[in-house]
Amino acid sequence: MVEKRYEWADGAKLEEHSRRKHKILREYCFDYLTVRCKLPQQERFRLAIVDGFAGGGRYQCGTSGSPLIFIEELKRATEAVNTHRAAQGLNAIEVECLLVFNDASRDAIELLKTHVAPLQADIVATCPKLHLRVEYLNEFFETAYPKIKRFLEQGRYRSVIFNLDQCGHSHVERNTILDIMHSYPAAEIFYTFVISSLLAFLQKDQPERLRAQLDHLGLASGDVQALDGLMSQKDWLGTAEKIVFDAFRLCAPYVSPFSINNPGGWRYWLIHFANAYRARQVYNNILHDNASLQAHFGRSGLNMLSYDPRHDEGMLYLFDDNGRASAKTQLLDDVPRLVTEAGDAMSVMEFYESIYNVTPAHADDVHAAIIENPDLEVITPAGGERRKANTIGVNDIIKVKTQRSFFPMFLDAGKSPQGRKE
Repeated sequence: MVEKRYEWADGAKLEEHSRRKHKILREYCFDYLTVRCKLPQQERFRLAIVDGFAGGGRYQCGTSGSPLIFIEELKRATEAVNTHRAAQGLNAIEVECLLVFNDASRDAIELLKTHVAPLQADIVATCPKLHLRVEYLNEFFETAYPKIKRFLEQGRYRSVIFNLDQCGHSHVERNTILDIMHSYPAAEIFYTFVISSLLAFLQKDQPERLRAQLDHLGLASGDVQALDGLMSQKDWLGTAEKIVFDAFRLCAPYVSPFSINNPGGWRYWLIHFANAYRARQVYNNILHDNASLQAHFGRSGLNMLSYDPRHDEGMLYLFDDNGRASAKTQLLDDVPRLVTEAGDAMSVMEFYESIYNVTPAHADDVHAAIIENPDLEVITPAGGERRKANTIGVNDIIKVKTQRSFFPMFLDAGKSPQGRKE
């Protein structure tokens, strides 16, 4: 595949898949800061944001690119957090952020500086609780990465967001993704690529495995080039999602392998990597607030990729009302099954850690499936019982009720029919 590079000096055109991705990025950045600044005792929060393929800052139409989106949302979120804290009688939070903007194009970086400067000046004048330090690099990302690491290590940053929006697939090594996720306790990555570039790489690196994964689509000898005409079909989306998840699942505890939902076919992938379940929980919720921007094909409850595409078991999930209705139905069965597999009880924290790499569901739907399920109860740390979904806390316990309405008694499974209680 010939990669298309933006010519920022002449005005880069904003493609539809980039517009969709930027909307998710903008809202996630805002929610990220509001979630991380919730502690009443907190008076300072530090983070670093690295944009590895930053571009020139503004598109031909005047729309902000990712570097400006980060700055705009940091300001908006800082103001919102401190307005809310003031209403509660709490001290304001100082937000310190290191921004590292890198691009291989010198023209792009020089143009970006002219767009960032007025935003920085505005923040100094109008948002004194937000403190930005901006570093610019002009190299290919893999060459720049050691320098980026030194910036982060010198500042001892624990909370780090990388935005890696490359043209194809080959500009970011998988080992680099692993290194990022292992180096910082609260690391997150937004990783964008063209699916055909990944498949071309896998065809050389793992040809037999890739051929087996594509076999049910009826491609002659696993011909990746012939996929172009199939990329708008649901079967293709389900297959590609499994391939993507399989390729990256070991890079982080939480990997969201969802495609950007483009009318012309599922060609562009936006993956979110995270070390903490809370990040994936927030990300799932953002996708539901922006229904149809990303797409999933498979199950909508837990175990989202455990379906057989040859038997038409999957469904297209666009994070919309129809998808949520389907998820609720599946979750009512999946949630008690998961708890029962653990014994008869598990903490809400353990439950979250178990599910958020295997579900596209909204947190509200997960909580509703717990509270509304006749086989489950939620016990508070004080021994009381939760009655409302929105009151569930991470220190609560989800317990299978003694008298279950339909769930099998697994402890009896090994007994003979004569020895089993009827």
